[in-house]
Amino acid sequence: MAIKLSDHFSYGRLVRFALPSIAMMIFTSIYSVVDGLFVSNFAGKEALAAVNLVFPLAMGLGSVGFMLGTGGAALVAKTMGEGDAVRANRLFSFISLAAVAAGVLLAVVGVAVLEPLLAVLGAQGSLMDQGLLYGRILVVALPLFIVQNVFLSFFIAAEKPQMGLVVTVAAGVTNIVLDYLFIAVMGWGIAGAAVATAAGQALAAVAAAAFFARSKTSRLRFTRPLADFRALGAACVNGSSELMTEVAASVVSMLYNYQLMMLAGADGVAAYGVIMYVNFIFTAVFFGFSMGTGPVVSFHYGAKNQPELKGLFKKSMLLVGGTGAAMLAASQLLAGPLVGVFVGYDPELAAMTLHGFRIYAVSFLVCGFNIYGSAFFTALNNGKVSALISFMRTLVFETSTVMLLPLAWGIDGVWSAIIVAEVCALALTTAFLVGLRKPYGYA
Repeated sequence: MAIKLSDHFSYGRLVRFALPSIAMMIFTSIYSVVDGLFVSNFAGKEALAAVNLVFPLAMGLGSVGFMLGTGGAALVAKTMGEGDAVRANRLFSFISLAAVAAGVLLAVVGVAVLEPLLAVLGAQGSLMDQGLLYGRILVVALPLFIVQNVFLSFFIAAEKPQMGLVVTVAAGVTNIVLDYLFIAVMGWGIAGAAVATAAGQALAAVAAAAFFARSKTSRLRFTRPLADFRALGAACVNGSSELMTEVAASVVSMLYNYQLMMLAGADGVAAYGVIMYVNFIFTAVFFGFSMGTGPVVSFHYGAKNQPELKGLFKKSMLLVGGTGAAMLAASQLLAGPLVGVFVGYDPELAAMTLHGFRIYAVSFLVCGFNIYGSAFFTALNNGKVSALISFMRTLVFETSTVMLLPLAWGIDGVWSAIIVAEVCALALTTAFLVGLRKPYGYA
């Protein structure tokens, strides 16, 4: 039987409802990783470094989709919990149109800032040329990426998380097949990776839009938009933590790349890129679980069902803690094979990457609590606390540690920065969860 937002959630039901979103995020990460695999093995480590310099900009601009998707889905799910399905559908339609407009505007911005940004990060010669080629294709496709991200959150609010997974898998398979065709067979190099990524995003955006336009079973479908700019602003504020997370992650990635370029050159940037690819897969579990359970929390908060809210919070925290411990163990066991797949052709680069990953992976034990804590407050429609957790976790704690720790520990300070930042963020997240438990009634 289909699981509904209004159901009582046991551990099993909670995991089953979140599982499509977890699988969706993991698969999204995997097909991003495949780009890196093909580029590294068929175009070389300089091309991989170029991808890693550009990727944070594309993700930072595309984060508007995460903001509108998560903030909008929380608002729409809360509205459904209050019993107003008509308004929920009209708000959904309006937010979707706003996402398209934002994508076009940000694509123009991205084209303008790409070359100056690469220059600031130290790209020159061939590295600059490859970065511009890859980046311009991704930025032009930005509206598709933003729309894709928005609809992934709304699939969950529509009680159709499995459709989000189907669309993501279809887009990912398209990307992977085209990566092989364009890079390995046709020899297009870094341009082939960008075109393959854009094609996958186009498929996801078009398929999702078609579903919401034609489905007769979805709780959400396109209708006459409600031009409520106050509600749009509330969705933006509420989803600002997701925007902050992605923008800050992009800024932090640029700082990592800058520090590593100074300490180890292009090899350091390539090593960090490999670590990030593996990190995407592991942390995708936490992001997927938070995305998948968020509308459930929003619905029961809107329905004022405090007993269910308490159960959801307790079960989620236990699941996150257990998953973090399992991830730490798995990361240490699998570090060697994972690194070898990416850069096994260069023993020196592989050794640097393996050493860095073993240190970096300790953060998996802690980061899930911070990711879930921020998403939990988004689900409660408290965008300010959610954004503050994200802001402090990344733009304050992680940027500070990545700039300061290398002064004392060199390159090991770069790899260790994430651990110190996540521990500091955990203290802040815990303070908010404890301090606000009574007003919201989740504990």
